[in-house]
Amino acid sequence: MTLFTTAEAAALATTWRQQLTAGAAAVTPAAVRQWAARGHLPRGGLDPRGRPLYRIGDLARAEAATRPGALRLVGIGPGPAPHPPPAPHTPHTGSQTRHSTPASPARPGGAPAR
Repeated sequence: MTLFTTAEAAALATTWRQQLTAGAAAVTPAAVRQWAARGHLPRGGLDPRGRPLYRIGDLARAEAATRPGALRLVGIGPGPAPHPPPAPHTPHTGSQTRHSTPASPARPGGAPAR
């Protein structure tokens, strides 16, 4: 059974993601550590220095589980529905006039007049 370090796992997952996204998305070692911390990626063992190692099958499942969110972040795939375009502006025509209200006088210092 082959086990991968965090950096190796990130490089492998990046290869998979870039094949799907024409090179637009990558996986960093920090992302792999987050997958593990959030329970997406179980640890397959430890290296001699006590660093986590991961199995390829577990890595593939974690990459697939986190792919939709990652692709949204780079603008690929479904996301929230876009806002409708604003209504076109129609200028005032005819005899309509705008009425304005005069500002209330104020005393020095910003206090309103009584």
